Amino acid sequence: MVNTLSYKTKSANRATLNKEWVIIDAKDSILGRLASEAAKLLRGKHKTNYTPHMDCGDHVIIINSQHIKLSGNKWVAREHYRHTGYPGGQRRETPVAIHEKNPIKLVEQSVKGMLPKTKLGRAIYKNLYVYPGHEHNHEAQQPREFKI
Repeated sequence: MVNTLSYKTKSANRATLNKEWVIIDAKDSILGRLASEAAKLLRGKHKTNYTPHMDCGDHVIIINSQHIKLSGNKWVAREHYRHTGYPGGQRRETPVAIHEKNPIKLVEQSVKGMLPKTKLGRAIYKNLYVYPGHEHNHEAQQPREFKI
């Protein structure tokens, strides 16, 4: 007779969650590759107890976001669209203009676009911390370094 208890799937719950702090250095990293790795860590897909309906991912700190790279001609050829909410209020900007105004915005937008567009996705997004330089204020959490 087979022991059926050994075949049970164990889902993560609040008691079994193990949320860690991870730091990623974005210096000289390609934006898309950085964002996909960060989204995977935030979602928790790298863990053995990944559960799709739970926030079981890690807290991710991204430093040096002002030193990211885009391959090819994407700095000037790509356009990002937004809308003011008023009629005729569609605006478009290049990554160069966005990066000059706010160096963390490109990284935040890229990671947010790779997360689910639900309540869970918005909750997971709150575990992302992006800083333009090398300084961050999460030393007390003792984050482990993650290499891309």
